[in-house]
Amino acid sequence: MKIERTQKTDIKTAAEAVEFATNYQGRLMLNSKSCSAAVCIPTHSIFDEQGGVVPRVLLVRPQKETRVPVDKLKSSNWKQVLTDEFVASWSKEVDELPKFTTDYIHLVTGILLPIWKTLPCQNSRVFRLQLSNGEKVLGRVVNAENIRQVAEQLGMKNKLLSLEELVSLVLNERYSEQLPGGVTLRCSTIASERRIELVNALSLADRLVAVGCFTEIIQWRKRVFIPTNEKAPAILAAVIEILG
Repeated sequence: MKIERTQKTDIKTAAEAVEFATNYQGRLMLNSKSCSAAVCIPTHSIFDEQGGVVPRVLLVRPQKETRVPVDKLKSSNWKQVLTDEFVASWSKEVDELPKFTTDYIHLVTGILLPIWKTLPCQNSRVFRLQLSNGEKVLGRVVNAENIRQVAEQLGMKNKLLSLEELVSLVLNERYSEQLPGGVTLRCSTIASERRIELVNALSLADRLVAVGCFTEIIQWRKRVFIPTNEKAPAILAAVIEILG
């Protein structure tokens, strides 16, 4: 069962962002290209393939957080600015954001006890929800990455997601789907922007571009993407037809 959930957007005001930076030894940053504002604070490091330590920082923006290696931050468009410039940019971005956001949660409902052991271990708590029409629902939340597995275990192997649902899951919940021909549909983050990527589809790039996809060279490697607009489901349908 898929349930649409609308909730008030949790956004820090500019004053809260400045206070947050003060409390966590942060810096006020502005992207000279996108004019986006962010609070830059220390975060945990990672190790590279050679075992070396890679220091990173956390960029906190009005609705997203991104961890960036320190060396990449220095060579990026992010620069430290004074408070007034930061506040103006942060406030402008907040004013343009929606006051409410809508997303979807997936529930397994009904008599759960006989199928309890076949459900994923994540989200094992049972939730009681009341829908906008007054109906009360009892069920367990299923993460996006487990939907296909749960459907197969419950004998619904041939029950496919709609193209609209698939696009939404990929973009909003980072769900990935194996398409025909060894191509993987997944969400990739490029310059803090979520995109729908077709992995291992380069050999068909010309045909895919002809039906609405686009390519981009990133770090000397060409990659194939589906636009993240209202045409995405229709383009995905054409992609699947090409893949056979």
